[in-house]
Amino acid sequence: MSIEIDDATEADLPAILAINNWAVAETTASWNHAPAELDSRKAWFADKQAKAQPVLVARQGGEVVGYAYYGPYRPSDGYLHTVENSVYVRQDMHGQGIGYQLMVELIERTRAEGYHVMVAGVGGENTGSIALHAKLGFVELGRMPQVGAKFGRWMDLVLMQLMLNEDLKPPA
Repeated sequence: MSIEIDDATEADLPAILAINNWAVAETTASWNHAPAELDSRKAWFADKQAKAQPVLVARQGGEVVGYAYYGPYRPSDGYLHTVENSVYVRQDMHGQGIGYQLMVELIERTRAEGYHVMVAGVGGENTGSIALHAKLGFVELGRMPQVGAKFGRWMDLVLMQLMLNEDLKPPA
């Protein structure tokens, strides 16, 4: 069965929430400790729509099996041309190229929107995500040991970067 990449709708939020909350409870892909509530996902989605920031979903047979989005890298004006991505795939669909398809579409859209750089902050234990980002052309810039904690242990953060529009001139 083929995968379709589409813009998320509010009707997709329960599936997005389920994917997110599984990652929170079972993995170090998310460093959140508590599951999100549907109301917080609705507010998050409304904010993304208000800022014209895409939230993409992967569908198989009409079911949401993954999602990806970007947000600002940092709030300062000097970072307005840099975004940070997130990508999550439903636990029973890992290893099928869904994250890759989501990220290809997200990168294309982000590049077309005129952003200069996309950053990924990936947990050091998340070798699958590190490999996915490397396959997409992200370069590892560094590792920050023990900057987070989850499941009673310190977590390392791997910083990766993809140049989107290398010819883009910085604003005056």
